[in-house]
Amino acid sequence: MTTLPSRTTLWRTILTLALLATPIAATAQGNGYWHTSANQVLDTNNLPVRITGINWYGFETTRAVAGGLTSQDYKSILQTIKTQGYNTVRIPFSNQMVETPSVPSSISFSNSTGPINTDLQGLNSLQILDHIITYAGTLNLKVILDNHRSEAGDSAEASGLWFTGSYPESAWINDWTNLATRYRNNPTVIGMDLRNEPHNAYSGGACWDCGGANDWHLAAQRAGNAVLAINPSLLIFVEGVDAYNNDYYWWGGNLLGVQNSPVVLSLPNHLVYSAHDYGPSTYQQNWFNGSTTAASLNTVWNTHWGYVSQTNIAPVWLGEFGTGNNPTDVQNSTPGSEGQWFQSLVQYLASNNSIHWTYWALNGEDAYGLLDSNYDPTPVNAVKQQSLASIQFQFGSGGTTTPPPATPAAPTGLTASAASASQINLAWQPSTTAGVTYNIYRGTASASTLIASGITSTTYQATGLNASTTYSFAVSAASSSGASALSNTASATTTAPPPSTSACHVTYTDQNDWGVGFTGALAISNTGNTPISAWTITWAYSGNQLLNQSWNGNYTQNGHTVTITNASWNGTIAAGTTLSGIGFNASYSGTNLNPVTFYLNGTACN
Repeated sequence: MTTLPSRTTLWRTILTLALLATPIAATAQGNGYWHTSANQVLDTNNLPVRITGINWYGFETTRAVAGGLTSQDYKSILQTIKTQGYNTVRIPFSNQMVETPSVPSSISFSNSTGPINTDLQGLNSLQILDHIITYAGTLNLKVILDNHRSEAGDSAEASGLWFTGSYPESAWINDWTNLATRYRNNPTVIGMDLRNEPHNAYSGGACWDCGGANDWHLAAQRAGNAVLAINPSLLIFVEGVDAYNNDYYWWGGNLLGVQNSPVVLSLPNHLVYSAHDYGPSTYQQNWFNGSTTAASLNTVWNTHWGYVSQTNIAPVWLGEFGTGNNPTDVQNSTPGSEGQWFQSLVQYLASNNSIHWTYWALNGEDAYGLLDSNYDPTPVNAVKQQSLASIQFQFGSGGTTTPPPATPAAPTGLTASAASASQINLAWQPSTTAGVTYNIYRGTASASTLIASGITSTTYQATGLNASTTYSFAVSAASSSGASALSNTASATTTAPPPSTSACHVTYTDQNDWGVGFTGALAISNTGNTPISAWTITWAYSGNQLLNQSWNGNYTQNGHTVTITNASWNGTIAAGTTLSGIGFNASYSGTNLNPVTFYLNGTACN
């Protein structure tokens, strides 16, 4: 006799079978604490994530509270951040706010819609920060805490250091360990930006690899290790300085020192380097001029901070960049303009998908603010927000987000062959990853200096080289997910210089070099027996030198090659005389080697 199952047992069986038949939802990206691997940031499930966030400042100021709380509820502002597609909030603070938190007055508890910020009444700044972090977590927003300055105030610390007389380094580190303890069990806070914009490297401020009390990269190691001793799951963000080896850049934006002296933390896979970058509206750097192109800007970025990601040293986070809300601040084709810089940077971030970013700033009181002064949820400039939205990365609270594509495969079979006294031709087998471009690296000892990017073919002509000199090269493939490992290294030696067949001699002088630009001078000697008329002088640089002004001659430049033609009053050089007074200003980054071969009217001079 067969015994039938009871109704309860039958329903349990059906429910169990149904659950077994239901697909298990894939793990959402962005969960938990994060860590690093090469140039990527990975979540707790080893899924790649990208920080695409926004700065919301105010705690570091004398107001001691985030901006906009006099107009809107803090939850509404965080909802706006989420709705506009940002996944992370960088929150600046001062050491003064941490050590002596006060009850801020720049906060309202009602507006035209009714009560706001009611749960913040009577709280001090640290307690308000707690509430903001807690609610951000409910929206699946991540938070990076940024030590913006010591005493409460605006902008970065004037000295460029991470300590002052009232807040010594010991207090700075102690404040970080207190915050690490405060949020130790809260993975909404994914990391600590140890100090905003270290600078004044050559004026008694923060320097990199200089030794002593002002060596920023060593101080960052001390603070980073102290934080990791409290919470070994946090990311440690280390900004650059303003100058290294007399190469001047934005405050906190120069990461050239990483090549020789990287930050070494006690725990691997927790370090992210950070840079800041701005356009000519912030300061008229010499790389903003009438010859500026997207390619020349890419070279500036690659040289100062992009290379850290492209060579897989560590992840890079562009912690600050921002532009105004006038149409020309966002889109402009004029060389050297704010709009050209912003659109070029957005495209650069789109092409280098492994580089993280947070826009400066959300705040409506800021010249670069995303929102208006009332912190209404609609961005002031829709085109700017659309541009930023095009490079955002989403990791929702459920389901999955398509991970970034894998880093491309490295090209192989690189060969180098001398074409002349100033040119070496490169060729390589393409990467097996489709849709990539190529980065070219060069060095006389090792392939370490990025000299070209965005190359679409599998050949390249390295020009402007010195005669009878051996050069080494390597190539990497680049896509929206970052750069591959380097190819094999290939070397070649340029040929001897061609014998002179013209009666001329050119003297080239670097008269004044200030690290990122220089003034050059030319003198043309006619060593022959007949006058030279309607002269044209041509040479090629080996680096990224870019002319932006000339006198006593009219210049044009095509890539590395510079051409100067005579002015209306000096077109004739009499036999046996020298024409001097030809000069120019130029910008550069990296090395500034003098050219060695000059051509007068197409013929090499001696």
